[in-house]
Amino acid sequence: MFSGAVFFGNGPYTLLPNVDASSSLTYTPLIVNPVTESWFLGDASPKYFIGVKSIKVNDKHVKGFNETLLSIDGEGKGGTSISTAHPYTVMETSIYKAVVAAFVKAMPKNVEKVPNVAPFGACFSSKNIVSTRLGPAVPSIDLELRSKNVWRINGANSMVEVNNNVLCLGFVEARTDFAPTISVVIGGHQIEDNLLQFDLSKSRLGFSSSLLGRSTSCANFNFTSTA
Repeated sequence: MFSGAVFFGNGPYTLLPNVDASSSLTYTPLIVNPVTESWFLGDASPKYFIGVKSIKVNDKHVKGFNETLLSIDGEGKGGTSISTAHPYTVMETSIYKAVVAAFVKAMPKNVEKVPNVAPFGACFSSKNIVSTRLGPAVPSIDLELRSKNVWRINGANSMVEVNNNVLCLGFVEARTDFAPTISVVIGGHQIEDNLLQFDLSKSRLGFSSSLLGRSTSCANFNFTSTA
C-alpha cells in the first residue's frame, strides 16, 4: 500500500526534498461526455475524460486499431477516462492487442518473454531488465493528447512485478463478454506517483508524468510546508 496526498486549491504542492510538484504540470482540456451511463438519459457523464488522439510505444505510433475509438461518438461511447477504481488501465480489445504487440516488438532482444500471468497479456523475465530511477528500463508508452502534449508512461507505471523473476505489462483487456462503453480507462497503477490536478473551474487536467524523475514521490508530501 502506498501513501499520498490530496490538495485542495492551487499550488505550490511541496514534496520532499523541497520539490514544488506543481511546476511539473502540463495541461490538457477535460472533456465532457454528453451521455451518461446511468438511467438518467440526457445527463452528462460524471467521469473525467481527456482527449487522446494516438498512442506511441518507444516513439513509434501504434497501428492496428481504429483511432476513432479514442474519440467519444454521438452515443457517448469511446474516449479515454481516468479512474482510480480500476487498478490497471483497461483497453478495448483492438487497442489492447495493438499496444501489447507494439510493446513486445519494442522490448530489447535480450529480454525473454515468459508465460503470461493473469490478467496481464505480456510478461517478461526480469533478468536482463535494468532498474532505473523511473522504474524498469522498458519501452516508453506515450498518450499523445489533442492539446499536443504528451503523457509519458515509463517503467514504474507500465510494469507490474508479479514475482522476483517476472515483470508484466500492467494493462488489461476490457472484458470480452460485453462491449465496453469507454475505449481506454487509465487506472491506478498508471497514475501512481503522478500529480494530477483537476481544475474544474478551467475545465482542464494538469498532469506531471512520473515524479520519480524529480527524485520524489506522492508519498513525500512535506507536512511542514504551507501547501
